[in-house]
Amino acid sequence: MLARLPLVERWLALARPDVLCLQETKCADEKFPAAAFAALGYQSVVYGQPTYNGVAIVARLPVSDVRRGFGDTEETAHARLLAGTVGGVRVVNVYVPNGQAVGTEKYQFKLGWLRRLQEYFDEHHWTDDDVLLCGDFNVAPEDRDVHDPQLWRGRILFSEPEKRALAEVKAWGFVDAFREHVAAGGHYSWWDYRAAGFRRNAGLRIDHVWVSSPLAERCTKAWIDREPRGWERPSDHTPVVAEFK
Repeated sequence: MLARLPLVERWLALARPDVLCLQETKCADEKFPAAAFAALGYQSVVYGQPTYNGVAIVARLPVSDVRRGFGDTEETAHARLLAGTVGGVRVVNVYVPNGQAVGTEKYQFKLGWLRRLQEYFDEHHWTDDDVLLCGDFNVAPEDRDVHDPQLWRGRILFSEPEKRALAEVKAWGFVDAFREHVAAGGHYSWWDYRAAGFRRNAGLRIDHVWVSSPLAERCTKAWIDREPRGWERPSDHTPVVAEFK
C-alpha cells in the first residue's frame, strides 16, 4: 500500500470519488496510511494483515455498520472481505483468492471462498436493498473479457469452474455495472507486467462493480480508467468506476 500511495493520492485528486475500495493493501491495520487519506478529506476503514491480502474502504462520508470477513474461523487468516454502509449503500469490498493454478489446493480454496461469498449474501442481504459488490474478483466472466480467450481457456482466472462459481454469486441478484453501459470486448482492468501486456492491450477484465437492481436503475455511467496504468511504476490493475444518481 505504501509503495502505491502516491499513485492513489494522485488519482483521488483527479477523480474525487465518494468511495474508493482498495484490495491487496498488504499491511497491518495500524500501518495503513489513514492520515494521508484524511488530509484529502477521506476517512478509512481497513481490514489488513502483514505482507498478504488486505482490503480498505476510503470514503468522503461516514462508514457505518462495518463488517470484517465472513465471521467464521476458517477465514480469520485471510483479510479479503470488508463491508460498510456509506450514504445508505451497503458496500462490500472483496479480494477474491487468485487460486495459483487450476487443480491446486489454492484453486480449491478459491472455489470454496466464492461459495462462501454466495452464502454471505443469502444470509445477510436482500436483493431489493442498495447493495454494491466490488473488488478484485480474479475471474474474467466471459470471452469478451479476455484478450485471447483460446489462450486463456482452462487456465487460472478463466477456467470454467471459476466462472461458474462467480456466476452463482451474481445469480444472487447482481447486475454488472460496467456491462450495463459497455457491451463491446477489448476493455480490461488488469494487464500482466510481462511481454508489454498493457502496450498490446493483452489484458483481462477481472475487477468489477456489481450492484443490486435498485442501484442498477440509478447507475448513469461505468467505465475503466486506463490512465493510471500508464503512469510511472503503476499497479498491474487500474480503477473501475461507476456513477449513480
